[in-house]
Amino acid sequence: MDFNGSDTIPGPRSEDQLPHTAQAAAKIVIVGGFGVGKTTMVGSVSEITPLTTEETMTQAGIGVDDNFGSASKTATTVAMDFGRISITDQLVLYLFGTPGQQRFWFLWNGLFEGALGAVVLVDTRRLEVSFDVMGRLEERGVPFVVAINSFPDAPRYDVEELRTALDLTQDIPIIECDARRRASSRDVLMTLMRFLHSLAMTGSRT
Repeated sequence: MDFNGSDTIPGPRSEDQLPHTAQAAAKIVIVGGFGVGKTTMVGSVSEITPLTTEETMTQAGIGVDDNFGSASKTATTVAMDFGRISITDQLVLYLFGTPGQQRFWFLWNGLFEGALGAVVLVDTRRLEVSFDVMGRLEERGVPFVVAINSFPDAPRYDVEELRTALDLTQDIPIIECDARRRASSRDVLMTLMRFLHSLAMTGSRT
């Protein structure tokens, strides 16, 4: 993600040990195309120092990686990002951010294993890159919500326009967010958890 002012705070923000009150944990994946803000979201919301696997972008990626809207981006995730957040005293979420470039998508299957749900992070300047992402989640039966990351120069649409453009059913939540902001990213995760709870109550999946 290419704009400044992230809420990410250097160094540990709490003890890395699980809270002693934790009784349950869930795996959540954050997916999306290249440069949509997955690393930023994991970093902004994680209560532990996030693990990243970023490498410096080189000339070898020219013509291979799509860096639209990310001209100043100098590093890219090549395996995954990892973070953790306590939603309540009892529930902990483990967050796994996937690599965005298509040449690393073969890693996604392993990251999807055991995932309770997913956040699809979307850049409205490049809606088309979201279709393959959502298709892979649907193939795996992983429920997801869609988070529209608010880039400063990105066009804005109302929710129903986006739902139509992304070909989403009415039950799938769409939420606007700023992946740089901890509270905004946490709201996205809470939306996902409420969606998963509703699915569990009705006994349905996406």
